[in-house]
Amino acid sequence: MSAPSPSPIRPAMAATAFPALHRQGLDTLQVNLTYRCNQACVHCHVNAGPSRTESMTADTLALIPPVLAARAVRCLDLTGGAPELHPQFRDLVRRARALGVEVIDRCNLTILQEPGQEDLAAFLAAEGVTVVASLPCYLQDNVERQRGSGVFRRSIDGLRQLNALGYGQPGTDLELNLVFNPQGPVLPPEQEPLEADYRRVLAADHGVVFNRLYALANMPVQRFAAVLSAQGQLEGYLELLRRSHRDANLEQVMCRRLISVDWQGHLYDCDFNQQLGLRLAGDPAGPADPAGRPHLRDLLRRDPSGDPIQVADHCFGCTAGSGSSCGGALAA
Repeated sequence: MSAPSPSPIRPAMAATAFPALHRQGLDTLQVNLTYRCNQACVHCHVNAGPSRTESMTADTLALIPPVLAARAVRCLDLTGGAPELHPQFRDLVRRARALGVEVIDRCNLTILQEPGQEDLAAFLAAEGVTVVASLPCYLQDNVERQRGSGVFRRSIDGLRQLNALGYGQPGTDLELNLVFNPQGPVLPPEQEPLEADYRRVLAADHGVVFNRLYALANMPVQRFAAVLSAQGQLEGYLELLRRSHRDANLEQVMCRRLISVDWQGHLYDCDFNQQLGLRLAGDPAGPADPAGRPHLRDLLRRDPSGDPIQVADHCFGCTAGSGSSCGGALAA
């Protein structure tokens, strides 16, 4: 069901110097199951939080496994909000894994201690789900400045719980990757040395291990854009992203092989375009959705490979500096 949502911040939507892009194929279906979350982080580009009630209906969710099969999608990337709070999250994971599809859970770690989720970590391990966990810094003060008081300790407890089940441990297939976000309107540092710092500090101070670190730029949309706008820093950050663009990153940006799905089943080129209302480029045969918007149902009948990708100034957030996407830095 839906609740009124805040108006999105749309920086420089009228025109952009960002280069034209086309989709190469469809390897990953990234699905936003719900905007509900047990946290309300400052850098959240979705504006998720405990008061949000938007959630994918059962009928829409039932389209996902057939689409995975029809398009031979290799990865189902589940996000939110906290995707685990959707009542059919576990059923969807089971159905996707039964198809041989990799499932990624974009986990905020504190969800593992929420009432009713005490067995969540064990479920993820049993299904072989890849966990991509938010930990924007290895220092408590920095994490809690972004995510709230007590979040760091709960996050460490969640990581230890996952480690105890085999996540991030040598000799297992249970993959645990962490996500870093900068504290403000700056580019993330180089991913490889930052990963080494994370690995050293988390092991020494907390006994925590993991597989990889993803260093992501904060995208100037929704809550983060609103904060920057209020502080008079939005245009400066957009200029930093434009000035730091590297053409070499264009071949690797996530939208080339991914489609984003919102909680209503509508399609977008990425999760950021979803939050800005930039719809997937038009289907020559006409969308199946009665409202005229590209929908999950359309993927049952056509391959989106080769389609143009909607771009705007926020796209420089993926190609600035070392570049960043849902899979971390793009350039060495």
